Amino acid sequence: MGELVLVERRGDGVAVVTLNNPKVNALSQALLADLHQAALGLTADPPGAVVVTGGERLFAAGADISEFGGPEAGRAIGEGFHRALDAVAAIPRFVIAAVSGYALGGGCELALACDYRIVSERAVFGQPEVLLGIIPGGGGTQRLARTVGRSRAKELMVTGR
Repeated sequence: MGELVLVERRGDGVAVVTLNNPKVNALSQALLADLHQAALGLTADPPGAVVVTGGERLFAAGADISEFGGPEAGRAIGEGFHRALDAVAAIPRFVIAAVSGYALGGGCELALACDYRIVSERAVFGQPEVLLGIIPGGGGTQRLARTVGRSRAKELMVTGR
């Protein structure tokens, strides 16, 4: 596992998974690969509970746009998101997203892949990629509808809020 995702197994049975990609916790392909491996490890040897967190100002700013390119790059990015977020969702323990600050795009999708979200007053969620004509690619549209209902999910998907 790399240094972009840190896993601390505490003595109280809680595993804390910290996104560690300064400055904005962009969900690069390398970070998603680390997250996937971390989730597989937590599935193989489950703790009592899991807390996923990012930075104070930004939980995660979404996909690393420097990796965007042609259709092949887009496909690889989508597959990386699905692999990582599905692995997080499959952890057989309660997974909590602790969100302080922005959770945008893929960051919002990561929070939705968790079972529960605990947020600070500064937390902001959004899917702004839809304003660029990009459909959330990590299962967020389905998870959002299951979390907030179809009608509200459609509103958020159309407006990018």
